Amino acid sequence: MPVREHASPAAPASLARSPRLWPVRYQLIGLTFALSMLLYVDRVAISTARGPITSELGLSDTQFGWVLSAFALGYALFQTPGGLIADRFGARLALTSVVALWSVFTALTGVARTFVTLLVYRFLFGAGEAGAYPTCARAFYNWLPVAERGLAQGINFSGARLGAAFALPAIAWLVSTAGWRLAFFALGAIGFVYAAIWWWWFRDSPEEHGSVTAGERSLIANSRPAGATIPSASPLRFATIVGSANVWIAMGQYFASNFTFFFCLTWLFPFLQRTYGLQATQAGLLSSAPLVGGAVGNWVGGALVDMLYRRGHLRISRQLPAVTGFLLAAAGLLGSLAADDMYAKVACLTLAVFGADMTLPPSWAFCIDIGRSHAGTVSGTMNMAGNIGSFVTSLAFPYLLIWTGSPSPFFVVGATLNAGAAILWIAARPDRPIAV
Repeated sequence: MPVREHASPAAPASLARSPRLWPVRYQLIGLTFALSMLLYVDRVAISTARGPITSELGLSDTQFGWVLSAFALGYALFQTPGGLIADRFGARLALTSVVALWSVFTALTGVARTFVTLLVYRFLFGAGEAGAYPTCARAFYNWLPVAERGLAQGINFSGARLGAAFALPAIAWLVSTAGWRLAFFALGAIGFVYAAIWWWWFRDSPEEHGSVTAGERSLIANSRPAGATIPSASPLRFATIVGSANVWIAMGQYFASNFTFFFCLTWLFPFLQRTYGLQATQAGLLSSAPLVGGAVGNWVGGALVDMLYRRGHLRISRQLPAVTGFLLAAAGLLGSLAADDMYAKVACLTLAVFGADMTLPPSWAFCIDIGRSHAGTVSGTMNMAGNIGSFVTSLAFPYLLIWTGSPSPFFVVGATLNAGAAILWIAARPDRPIAV
């Protein structure tokens, strides 16, 4: 039977008495969906505001690439520490702190006056955001039955894509009407509101939440491995992490996924605007199409993960959606090379992001499979590698363009990485948890 830890204060009494349309664990998924939207609205705002920022601060394309990569570097470096904190202190305290911290540096972006201060604020903003998804993974381990984790991850990450898709035209409008500095102040304030809501509503385990019925509590508890602890009693050793082939597979394939997606999150907007001479709102609407495709890819990948798992195919339920997704991503990137028309190019990139995002639900479900009570640490380590891919993307696109005079080499590199990730997944073993 699962080990029950000490109880924290019960959920608010008004919550416990109110009628519920859905089980409480579905409300959790809705709350993490909203978190994911906020995470990416804050993240994509810098790309949308590129024009006025570079003009006012006098930045070149390569300098702006370093601004983007500063975020990715901070985000990557603090993934594993963020997961360790979530595993040790629980998702309630960890996520409240994470959202409050990144909201501070979102707002401070609006006061940057020089290239160096902008670099520092974006690095610290990335470090603040780093713990968000590892903490969600730890919360899902505590709250969700195994057969529901794939679609839950898909819904969670679709919030990121829909948030970014919404942000591209909306922030472009806000920046053009109110200025880029005010836009970052407003986003920071929204983050503080979310942090307060999370602290008030969430509890680290269903047993501690006053709104969870006995039946739902039993359903969740029976899906946990025997001896699971909430939270973890001790951190996962570094030697254990690096000694796991599964962890290296997770890291390698996630590098490729982020390399593809981060281009659409950062450089697609200015690329389309410059290449086709578009207004900011036009470029924002076109740039949002691949992100909507990514949201659909998350739903499809997550539903496929859960469907195959319910049929008794643990390993295939992780491998098949991931391999299919990476092959589609490679095809989309290569297809974009042959597309001259902007609508055809965006359609190919939408296919690429649809495929890349199909791989997210199996990736995060895989981390929970092998990490178990250390799911935050393992998923944070995977996400660290993935965001090194984001860091590389931020610099690879402008520098390859300068060195070769063409964007084509960048897309070839991305397609090659996706094909390699598909091969990596063949060796993945979700049925072999990390030996602690």
